[in-house]
Amino acid sequence: MSCFNLLTGMISKPPVNDFGAISFQSQLNPFPILDSLRSSRSRLSKFSTLPSIRNGLRELRGRIETVRNTQKITEAMKLVAAAKVRRAQEAVINGRPFAETLVEVLFDINEQCQLEDVEVPLTAIRPVKRVALVVITGDRGLCGGFNNAILKKAEARIAALKSLGLDCTLISVGKKGNAYFQRRANVNVDRFVEGDSFPTSKEAQVIADDVFSLFLTEEVDKVELLYTKFVSLIKSDPVIHTLLPLSAKGEACDVNGESVDASEDEFFRLTTKEGKLTVERDHIMGRKKANLVLNYQFEQDPAHILDALMPLYLNSQILRALQESYASELAARMNAMSNATENAVELSRSLSIAYNRERQAKITGEILEIVAGAEALSL
Repeated sequence: MSCFNLLTGMISKPPVNDFGAISFQSQLNPFPILDSLRSSRSRLSKFSTLPSIRNGLRELRGRIETVRNTQKITEAMKLVAAAKVRRAQEAVINGRPFAETLVEVLFDINEQCQLEDVEVPLTAIRPVKRVALVVITGDRGLCGGFNNAILKKAEARIAALKSLGLDCTLISVGKKGNAYFQRRANVNVDRFVEGDSFPTSKEAQVIADDVFSLFLTEEVDKVELLYTKFVSLIKSDPVIHTLLPLSAKGEACDVNGESVDASEDEFFRLTTKEGKLTVERDHIMGRKKANLVLNYQFEQDPAHILDALMPLYLNSQILRALQESYASELAARMNAMSNATENAVELSRSLSIAYNRERQAKITGEILEIVAGAEALSL
């Protein structure tokens, strides 16, 4: 009976030399192996966790090659950033003690000069009508959300100053910040600065001269630094630091007597203890000075001493901010490229599995077509 059905079924089929009818999806006898293969494929696709990648073998080979080339690039960028971040981290750690000690000395000398009625233009506290913001960003991208975080901080600070009825002008440092603020027509930018790869005192002096000119001519009444503070290789925080005038927090007020300082009352500082890196938390609003009254005796005119120290103060603070921002950028790029390399490895693995499955399915289909053709010729 089975032979009769086979013969009668072949009467209505095309001739054997019509090879277009002999294929994997032809209407020859439904071999059981085909049904089992289809059912096994459906079960594998149901429980598979890989994304559905539907491309031909040539397209899959091209995608695998592209992903592997991208992986080589991201891994190389990660190694370059890791090699540079060590030098930048050492520069940050070595520069912090000098900058912090200089600020303390200048602050104490300024208080002593105020007691002796000595006027210094750079330390004069006057009603704030206009604020200058020195915004420090990176020169390149591919560093995660590093540039976006400091730009958001700058936008929030500009909005806060405008809500207080104050004008503001910007000094943009870094190619990414320059490109961003050039597209913002409603933001007044006094100067665009593009530095070298590694921050130097010469680059800091260019910014310090511009800040000195703005504050001394009373075009601005307050100068603030916006940069990314380096905490560790996996953490960095965008912060606001008042550069001029040299005063305690809360003393810079507008014409109505309201404080115009930033509202942040907490920041992190990376220090060294016993040769190891540690993180300390300082509460600015809760800091209390020791009950010591320093009595300075000046051999020269105190105004001359402050005039000599203030350029050094501006250069050191701006250089410190540039170094902190540069170290944070390198750390962010290292982490971003590390994540990109891991994603490229995972994507390459998924594409290789999809390529092997597609290749195996194609080989199986060709074998089944050969078997079906041989079976048809033998009848």
